[in-house]
Amino acid sequence: MPRHPENAAASASRAATIRDVAARAGVSVATVSRVLTGNYPVAAATRTRVLRAVRDLDYVVNAHARALAGNRSKTIAVLLSNFTSPFYNRVASGVEQQAMAEDRLCMVSTTGGDPEREVKLVETLREQNVDAVVLVGGVVDTPDYREHMARLARLLDSAGSRLVVCGRPSPGENLPVTVVEYDNAGGAFAATSHLLSQGHRRILFIGGDPANTTTRDRLDGYRRAMAAYGIEEDPGLVIVGTQLPQFAYAELKKRLAAGPPDFTAIFAWDDHIAARSLVALRESGIAVPGDVSVIGYNDEREAQDVFPALTTVSIPHMELGREAVRLALHRDNAAPNQHVMLGTHIVMRDSVRPHINA
Repeated sequence: MPRHPENAAASASRAATIRDVAARAGVSVATVSRVLTGNYPVAAATRTRVLRAVRDLDYVVNAHARALAGNRSKTIAVLLSNFTSPFYNRVASGVEQQAMAEDRLCMVSTTGGDPEREVKLVETLREQNVDAVVLVGGVVDTPDYREHMARLARLLDSAGSRLVVCGRPSPGENLPVTVVEYDNAGGAFAATSHLLSQGHRRILFIGGDPANTTTRDRLDGYRRAMAAYGIEEDPGLVIVGTQLPQFAYAELKKRLAAGPPDFTAIFAWDDHIAARSLVALRESGIAVPGDVSVIGYNDEREAQDVFPALTTVSIPHMELGREAVRLALHRDNAAPNQHVMLGTHIVMRDSVRPHINA
């Protein structure tokens, strides 16, 4: 990940100015301006020195000055883990809808779930002077990642832009970051509580990367619900590893091949994992919901198309994206760290049945 150790103290206290860049490059302020605007010829060696100083100092052209010059990008950038997940696509659609309503262009890119790539993309977008950078979905938020993202949040803010995290917590406290979350842990608590209310006590949680913020929240909700019913957690009923449906399918097939299920219900990390769990159960001769109940998360289209149709937790996907843009563009400067929590709810379908032997 990019580092600027020689500049960390200065970055923490104030944003670099055009005079700082000029002093670092050994040129006049006018020359720096010419390089950055590209409206006047400058020697190649001089241009290289200026651009190096810009990078070293984390300098971004003042957003208000660029607006006066007519150079404002009028762009909202949204970074997704991938293009294939309906969750990401629907949130991005919400971002695009609101961006259009605000007369902004929407730029979409993917990180592949790589925190380092995400940091580099935000760095690049900062240099493009976008109006806001929206990060969608959970992340493996290591201390190193949080440090870099906190620095970028401050730099974006100092340039008149905004970092928005959508469906995940802020990278740190007291940062100029807009947080738009849904009640991830609350949805998991409700899903687990629903199974418990139906008499299930042996509930298998399956799927998700344990280092991912989304997995941590969903496990937290699951554990709190079990504790609320006075049920001691059985570590053997938690299977985590990756967010890939084939991981859950393989783990479940292996478990069922070893003997009859030691659980009466499954709480799947998301609907894709729930759908593959249905396949594994069916192939093993186990009926849903007759023998085992299954509940998913996200309320994707797939939840309605599988058999039996999945009971699941619904997320306000589109509203997450729309609210992210609204808050970023119309934020209250007196409240630098905005935080909005949207609700979730259970959609009842056909994959859950009371456990009659409870």
